[in-house]
Amino acid sequence: MASTTHDTHRSRHAARAVRRAPAPRQPWRLRLGGHQPVGMLFVSPYLLYLVAIFVYPLGFAVWMSFHDYFFTAPGVQVDRPFVGLDNYRTVLTDPDVWHSFANITVFLVINVPLTVVASLVLATALNRKLPLRSFFRTAYYIPYITASVAVVGVWMFLFNSDGLVNRTLGSLAPDPSWLVNSHLAMPVVAIFVAWKQLGFFVVLYLSALQNVPRELYESAALDGAGRLRTFRSITVPAVRPATLLVLILATITGANLFTEPYLLTSGGGPDGATTSPVLLMYQRGLQQGHPDEAAAIGVILVVLVTTVSLVYRRLVERD
Repeated sequence: MASTTHDTHRSRHAARAVRRAPAPRQPWRLRLGGHQPVGMLFVSPYLLYLVAIFVYPLGFAVWMSFHDYFFTAPGVQVDRPFVGLDNYRTVLTDPDVWHSFANITVFLVINVPLTVVASLVLATALNRKLPLRSFFRTAYYIPYITASVAVVGVWMFLFNSDGLVNRTLGSLAPDPSWLVNSHLAMPVVAIFVAWKQLGFFVVLYLSALQNVPRELYESAALDGAGRLRTFRSITVPAVRPATLLVLILATITGANLFTEPYLLTSGGGPDGATTSPVLLMYQRGLQQGHPDEAAAIGVILVVLVTTVSLVYRRLVERD
């Protein structure tokens, strides 16, 4: 008996030693190219696209934010001295910048939860055998692929002072109206963006729901679970990776808000209530001629969005 106990302790100690032992270091060719180096050859065009479209502009924006940068005529060489954190001090002490970040916070607080809940509920409904299911799937996706100018025209017809919504509400209509009301303009923009993007996120959730084993739902039905309990206990945990993706994509889309307030509220009105950081970057960099300050705003926005995305990931993985 003592011998058996000693052997058991020795086996456990050996197992711990194996777990603590560092993994063998792979050759650099294998770490760089993977087990199938030819795969890197196939993805290299997309990597070049990422470098040209995302990596280089981001790096150039960071460089601009630390220099006194301004636009010149093509071919003109001028000095653009290094100014350190001066551009960041300028934008961080600007009330308009803080106002734009407060606006986008309001937008995200409304838009992101609405997008996640609505797209998951609709995807769950459309995943069932319903009459005209293909029609409804297509109908929800059409606004996403429709030009923003056309869709904005419809919403302006609905929410203008003499629009269909106000005529329907009558005396209950807000005064000032929706898009010229400093308290209601941003919520209307947030709901509009959620509605327009809904089809894309419904497709993401539908793809995730296709991978949920039907046996789980059958077992829940045998145990007497209702639809709400099945949704909470099976559907929501099963699509958690898709939920993380939707959270991140909805946050990135919201943080890059530009077209909707520019068109719906005539460039961020009323009184800057719908001015987003990206819209402010456009105004500050192109209209006012301060691209270095616009770049500083962009860098701050990238850092904040990256931080929020990491928080999302940590919370979802912990749950």
